[in-house]
Amino acid sequence: MSTIQTVGILGAGIMGAEIALCFANAGCKVLLKDISTEAAQKGKDRLSKPLDKAIQKGKYTEEKKVETLEKIVPLGDYQGFDTADLVVEAVFENMDLKKKLLVEVADHCKSDCIIATNTSSIPITQLGACLPADRRPLFIGAHFFAPAFIMKLVEVIPGAETSEETTLALLEACRMIGKTPIRVKDTAGFVVNRMLFAFFNEAVRLVDEGVASIEDIDTACRLGLGHPIGPLALMDMADLGMALDVSNLLKESYGDRFRFGTALRQKVYAGHIGRKAGQGWYDYRK
Repeated sequence: MSTIQTVGILGAGIMGAEIALCFANAGCKVLLKDISTEAAQKGKDRLSKPLDKAIQKGKYTEEKKVETLEKIVPLGDYQGFDTADLVVEAVFENMDLKKKLLVEVADHCKSDCIIATNTSSIPITQLGACLPADRRPLFIGAHFFAPAFIMKLVEVIPGAETSEETTLALLEACRMIGKTPIRVKDTAGFVVNRMLFAFFNEAVRLVDEGVASIEDIDTACRLGLGHPIGPLALMDMADLGMALDVSNLLKESYGDRFRFGTALRQKVYAGHIGRKAGQGWYDYRK
């Protein structure tokens, strides 16, 4: 496949919608699918916000915004996916759901369509095992980072049966949309999350041990390590429930160094999973 002109995105949540925006911004036609056309349209509607911010900073124009959004087609089914050159599955981190959608989309794509999964931690070979044998050489991991329209990094992860041609094509596709891809071995957590969750775990241990307050732990990381945001505030942005799920997956692969402390589990059990719930490590209800 020499040129990617049409891209299918499975999942119109925050991540899926912004991945769609990345490809539309590069001139591709994008098919944005969710459980209904209405849900997909809501995902598309949210994209005005990052574009408006870019316009305010002088990095985008109103004309370009209209042109870009027109390239995104919200869908509740797989209509048109038989024309896609690349499909990116971008639903939340649940293996059963991902496998279900990958099997579905494989039945609707042309034979040379690359199918990528935007997973942050699940091994690619394990996910790809649900696909027919002839599809597996075209299956690969593409881990985007939030917010996907802004963040430059993409981890490109070939599975055991991914062809070299597929890997090179995805690396080039990432460069085409202005990203910096890195090639990563297929291991749980890949590169960034293995480092990030070791960091998260130590921050939670500091809370458990009462070494410092939540605010002071984050302040220490911002002012002492030069991080733009502290680890506990970052977890609130991402979703504490998701963090616990990913940590459990990493623990299965690497042992207790990825076991989260008691404080995080209590937050999740109480439903205090971060910004979207109004409470996490911090209280956002004010």
